[in-house]
Amino acid sequence: MLERLERQKKQQIAERFSQAAHTYDSVADLQRAVGTRLLSLLPEVNINSKKIENWLDIGCGTGYFCQQLLEKWPNAQGIGLDLAEGMLQFSRLHCPAINYVCADAEHLPLADNSQDLVFSSLAVQWCSDFSSVLNEVQRVLKPNGLLLFSSVADGSLMELKQSWQAVDGVKSTARVNAFRSFSDYQKLINSSNLAIEQLHCNQHVYHYKKVHNLIHELKHLGANHLQAGRTQGLIGRKGFQHFLNTYETYRQPQGLPASWQVVYGVLKKERAA
Repeated sequence: MLERLERQKKQQIAERFSQAAHTYDSVADLQRAVGTRLLSLLPEVNINSKKIENWLDIGCGTGYFCQQLLEKWPNAQGIGLDLAEGMLQFSRLHCPAINYVCADAEHLPLADNSQDLVFSSLAVQWCSDFSSVLNEVQRVLKPNGLLLFSSVADGSLMELKQSWQAVDGVKSTARVNAFRSFSDYQKLINSSNLAIEQLHCNQHVYHYKKVHNLIHELKHLGANHLQAGRTQGLIGRKGFQHFLNTYETYRQPQGLPASWQVVYGVLKKERAA
């Protein structure tokens, strides 16, 4: 039963992101800012002293960072991996110089000790079993290989969540996706066989003229889906207006805020003794 629900959840995620492939880049300001910051965390000592021959982008989406990685290491063999075939079709057109694989991050179809670098930006929050992702990355990394990852953490879209709670009740979280806490990421990583080079949580805040602009953006990113087993329920005009009025209480001079808590990690597969 649980396995079937998990398959349904992954299928739903893949379908939503496939549908969003042609609109994703037009509203992906957060995704590009986070991925760019993640790349900047790669220690210069590793860039200068380690030759990157093979790299993997998990959750490559439209291929924006595949292109960045290709430009950084033009002689390396790159692989873009994503669960959404629609995203891969888009990426193949815009960054055709690498190989692409439609697969699950929890079950990487790659050989042991085959990658110097694994990059994954704002993708693993959709993986229910982050421990499996870490185990798989550890398996495919070469000794001294690096994992650079970013992920959405609990506390993201707090303004949106609390505005819906004003309508649905304090216990209702069905209208906003739930994410792991930063402490959960810390515990799972500490239990893995990967050594921490860097690990921290950073807040990103974006502002919108209207709530509708935020909802439109989430839809075009494919990030507006809900966890399996959750239902939104119907809401009338009065309830929706109450939601809008509540969100207005968060308004700042720059506009209506939407805050994201983003985990950044640089992990290393240490050479066996």
